[in-house]
Amino acid sequence: MARGDAPQDSYHLVGISFFLLGLGTLLPWNFFITAIPYFQGRLAGANGTTETLGTNHTSPADTFNFNNWVTLLSQLPLLLFTLLNSFLYQCIPETVRILGSLLVILLLFTLTAVLVKVDVSPEPFFSITMASVWFINSFCAVLQGSLFGQLGTMPSTYSTLFLSGQGLAGIFAALAMLMSMASGVDAQTSALGYFITPCVGILMSIVCYLSLPHLKFARYYLAKKPSKAQGQELETKAELLKPDEKNGIPNSPQRAALTLDLDPEKETEMEPEEPQKPGKPSVFIVFQKIWLTALCLVLVFTVTLSVFPAITAMVTSSTSPGKWSQFFNPICCFLLFNVMDCLGRSLTSYFLWPDKNSRLLPLLVCLRVLFVPLFMLCHVPERSRLPILFPQDAYFITFMLLFAVSNGYLVSLTMCLAPRQVLPHEREVAGTLMTFFLALGLSCGASLSFLLKALL
Repeated sequence: MARGDAPQDSYHLVGISFFLLGLGTLLPWNFFITAIPYFQGRLAGANGTTETLGTNHTSPADTFNFNNWVTLLSQLPLLLFTLLNSFLYQCIPETVRILGSLLVILLLFTLTAVLVKVDVSPEPFFSITMASVWFINSFCAVLQGSLFGQLGTMPSTYSTLFLSGQGLAGIFAALAMLMSMASGVDAQTSALGYFITPCVGILMSIVCYLSLPHLKFARYYLAKKPSKAQGQELETKAELLKPDEKNGIPNSPQRAALTLDLDPEKETEMEPEEPQKPGKPSVFIVFQKIWLTALCLVLVFTVTLSVFPAITAMVTSSTSPGKWSQFFNPICCFLLFNVMDCLGRSLTSYFLWPDKNSRLLPLLVCLRVLFVPLFMLCHVPERSRLPILFPQDAYFITFMLLFAVSNGYLVSLTMCLAPRQVLPHEREVAGTLMTFFLALGLSCGASLSFLLKALL
């Protein structure tokens, strides 16, 4: 919370910097999955043809299973580095973690852009790309965790700006793909322009990070070391979840905690009765309180990552070949998902339903499992087992709308409800646990996608 003697954020430069840093942390994942048609074209030997970037080459018979592997190797590093988080924070300086990660990500994305112009056979290209995906996402996990730690010293508004940048990364990647496809240049040049875009984004992130020590506002807050570095991700994510204060609900779990913990009058009144601080919270006790919410979070991401993008990227338009067929998947899969996901997350700003004591939440989460067969029965050509029951484009678009909105809303809802189920001094542990289960759900979904694709 900002203090009265704090300097002003001149021209909102610090806010803009954290917004761009948030954008930079999720650009790699989104640019790789949005470019699945390009990678499939390269692996199918279509390098240099006019259909490489826009044409969907995915099919259940794909020998490389590219969209499955790119999802799995993007999410496993998140789970791994969530477990290694405390070790990294203690052993590696913050500046090295952030700046080093940004430089490595920039280097590897530059390599991806260079490979657009290099004629490489499919097997080495697949191996190089998968290695890049693994290392890029490993350093993205380190970068994101380190930036969340820095945000712990900043006013809550800057957490919101950071997360807003992350939320727009997918939309940015989808729009970059559409612009590359619509540019009218040959496929190679179009793909090169597409992969240069995140390189520029990462460069801007580096400039933003290097500029922070030169801004008085940033120096004022970043000089203060947060007392709790871990569990910060939950609290910062909850900043986007602002229920209506008119109904008596605080704007966010953090502000509820501040009301409980930092009110001087209440502290004075409670001091004679509670002179001692609460003891160290037990992980087991906290887990007992939030296990159902954590399980819901795991299931939401398991369902989402099991079909997106592994199955949804294979869906093609049922119309005759033409412009709409070429733009169908980038628009109806990636752009639509990211826009509706952001909308779903924003809905928690107006209401939180069901509440933390309701048993309706697990039911809603379980109902999302229905999206798995629905997407698998859409128009995916060259299938060998399951029939196509929903061939029209309208079916896929409708399913994607509901799928994306429910994903964004339920993720935000579970991340918001978890800290409300524990005592104020237990919220750090709850945040750490929810962050772990978030990564676990992503990894489970990515692993399950292999089985679902084999069933087509």
